[in-house]
Amino acid sequence: MSSPSPGFQVSSPVHSPGRRKSQFTYRQLGLLASYSTSSPLRVIAHIDLDAFYAQCEMVRLGVDEEQPLAVQQWQGLIAINYPAREFGIGRHCTVTEAKKLCPDLIAQHVATWKEGEEKWAYHDDAASHIGTHKVSLDPYRLQSRKILALIKQCLPTDMQKVEKASIDEVFIDLSAQVHSILLQRFPELTGPPPYDDPTEKLPAPPITALDWQVDVLVDLDNADAEVDDPDWDDVTLLIGSEIVRDIRAEIRRALHYTCSAGVARNKMLSKLGSGYRKPNQQTVIRNRAVQRFLSDMKFTKIRNLGGKLGDQVKSTFNTELVKEMLHIPVEHFKVRLGDDTGHWLHDTLRGIDLSEVTSRTQIKSMLSAKSFQPSINSMEQAVKWLRIFSADIFSRLIEEGILEHRRRPKTIHLHHRSASQTRSRSTGIPQGKVVEEVILFDLAKNMMTQIVSEGRAWPCTNLSLSVGGFEDGVTGNLGIGAFLLKGDEARESKVTSRDSPLDLSSHEPREKRRRLENPGIQRFFPKKEPSTGEDREGRVDVIDFSHTQQDMEHRVSDSRSRQVSISDYMCPRCNAGLESAEALQNHSDWHMAKDIQDEERGKSTFASSKPTVVTRGQKNATPTSRKKPSSSGGSGKRLEQGQSRLKFG
Repeated sequence: MSSPSPGFQVSSPVHSPGRRKSQFTYRQLGLLASYSTSSPLRVIAHIDLDAFYAQCEMVRLGVDEEQPLAVQQWQGLIAINYPAREFGIGRHCTVTEAKKLCPDLIAQHVATWKEGEEKWAYHDDAASHIGTHKVSLDPYRLQSRKILALIKQCLPTDMQKVEKASIDEVFIDLSAQVHSILLQRFPELTGPPPYDDPTEKLPAPPITALDWQVDVLVDLDNADAEVDDPDWDDVTLLIGSEIVRDIRAEIRRALHYTCSAGVARNKMLSKLGSGYRKPNQQTVIRNRAVQRFLSDMKFTKIRNLGGKLGDQVKSTFNTELVKEMLHIPVEHFKVRLGDDTGHWLHDTLRGIDLSEVTSRTQIKSMLSAKSFQPSINSMEQAVKWLRIFSADIFSRLIEEGILEHRRRPKTIHLHHRSASQTRSRSTGIPQGKVVEEVILFDLAKNMMTQIVSEGRAWPCTNLSLSVGGFEDGVTGNLGIGAFLLKGDEARESKVTSRDSPLDLSSHEPREKRRRLENPGIQRFFPKKEPSTGEDREGRVDVIDFSHTQQDMEHRVSDSRSRQVSISDYMCPRCNAGLESAEALQNHSDWHMAKDIQDEERGKSTFASSKPTVVTRGQKNATPTSRKKPSSSGGSGKRLEQGQSRLKFG
């Protein structure tokens, strides 16, 4: 996507005398490019689909945008579009009550799995057959995947830091992209800081006003500050809002969905911003407007404070308004809520959130379940539901990337509840095979058979199937077919083998012939050069392992830093992963040469520990005779150093 067009009004020239400075430094500008959570220039967006389930049904049915529509599940409502909300319809309404409020309301039941069928579908009579149907959210998951893919297409390929928060909302860290656009629009920021000091202040933006177009702009904490010139944090948020506006327009154009968005300095504020003005609008919360934005808000609307923790805080401090909590010191929060929770709450009430946008939040398990009303009473009925559970889970595994071998579960669990007890079974999913729907179904059926064989399995009031123990998939594995010759290759090999059964060298792999021509271990020894005299006598060749040792350590480091597949060539001694058979042979040669060196060093150490040292000149000398000297004193013998003649008589 091309850079959004700027919305600036230029003021004084960049290098005019006496130009004011920004409050931000060159270091903080650099942190923006690295997605640092501590950068005050950070830009986070939250995009939230408007009444997503209802929109999916409106697009699927092709109804007018002003048509009131609600998504029905049995006799309740799980999603209501905005035209229907104008009639006072909410999720607390039943279908009958909703149609009294709005006679023209379209109540579309969600898709369901029907007992005995292998695929979900839209059934007109699903609401009256709760006992034989199971809700399927697959249509919405499919649209969610399309929207997420489109959002990523709108971003540079190397700057796609997107977190799927739920089926209808995403966080986007736009910091690096905003940094790139910022340097394009303001080239003066590309130069080094004065005196090469990154703590130097940036020059102030050469602009006096920002064009926020149709965005909802939260009022500043100090209303009089609107006349002040903007700083770089305002500029970065403006660029971020332009990017988000383009993304929303593309979703609208390509997939016909509207969405609301929030743009702020962190995840917490951006999520609050996306819900501030709905539908189909986006809100920008400038850093100077945070306190004004939060002060009149109930803290129970803040992410992670809407459940039990929010109730605890409300009961502890007898209020749920942010502005009534701002005077409480952090130490008081810690005493009442604990150190970690107290410190987090103190920061949250002030709009401080350093949580990172994570590209992928990995799930730990998947569950498909059904409560039976009335109960089921036979294995045949149970098997029909197990088939539905297996298909349901497998469709979600596809979303998790099982077909691309990104992730796969290791275990499968079955829970069975009857009037008297709850029983469970679990088993491993074969790791040597590609996970398929039929494999999940067979495993589930076998576990169900085990439970039934124990007796008292009927009537059954609830069944659930789940998978867990997810692990990252191994890529690059070779199947057994990769090691076998097929077709023409096999026939040619058979004919050649019959014609010349003893000529094996011609069939050796190319890599093997290369190793024979250049024996592996010899390459680790320096070539002996002609020498004479003492240089050759008693000389010990020394092997230089320095280069080879570094190469070995580098290979071992590489093998540890990457995920080694079972098909890689692996050293049985140090578990280093090598890239080819030749590399493995060279690696083995290194081990052999190292062993020889260690052995030589051991012999040398043993020899040096003896009291008698043989010098190079004595290496070929005859050992000293231990024969008793003659009475004449052996006058013909030359005395050795340190010896003296003994005189007798």
